Amino acid sequence: MSLDETIIEEAVSRILQSIGEDPQRQGLKETPKRVAALYADLFSGLHKDPAAELSVTYEGDYRDIVLVRDIRFYSMCEHHLLPFFGSAHIGYVPNGRVVGTSKLARALEVLAKRPQIQERLTEQLADAVHRALDARGVAVMMEAEHLCMSMRGVQRPGTRVVTSASRGDIDRGHFLALVQNSHA
Repeated sequence: MSLDETIIEEAVSRILQSIGEDPQRQGLKETPKRVAALYADLFSGLHKDPAAELSVTYEGDYRDIVLVRDIRFYSMCEHHLLPFFGSAHIGYVPNGRVVGTSKLARALEVLAKRPQIQERLTEQLADAVHRALDARGVAVMMEAEHLCMSMRGVQRPGTRVVTSASRGDIDRGHFLALVQNSHA
């Protein structure tokens, strides 16, 4: 199933009308189409498998943590359809195979481009990397600001939510030390 931009355009027009705006006025006339195109991009991960991004691996006998840190990501909170964004840190201990580091960022992007909550995003990323790479261990840490908390509700801009997940045999202390050293 794919995204139906026509339905989104109609819904955005109705939202504009419901707040007292005229969807036909010059500044808003193309807004429903722009929002539909935006949603097509923001939710493009819904029908993709993140493991597909991790399918090309290389033989390697590296036996310690491979860490890719500070991977910027943007996602949409499924509760308010407002963005949350921040950085992800992904570490894995190879089991005879390594993956190109950009592929980890691509797997994150697939998962982030869905209506999400950060906790699930963290878990899904750890699961995808662990399964796709048959890694001995995986750890993921994500730090994000949620606009649903920053610009509405309690209105606390700059507040960051930190989540983590690990799978298999990985030294979480070593992983966290590597992540923290990047910020020293």
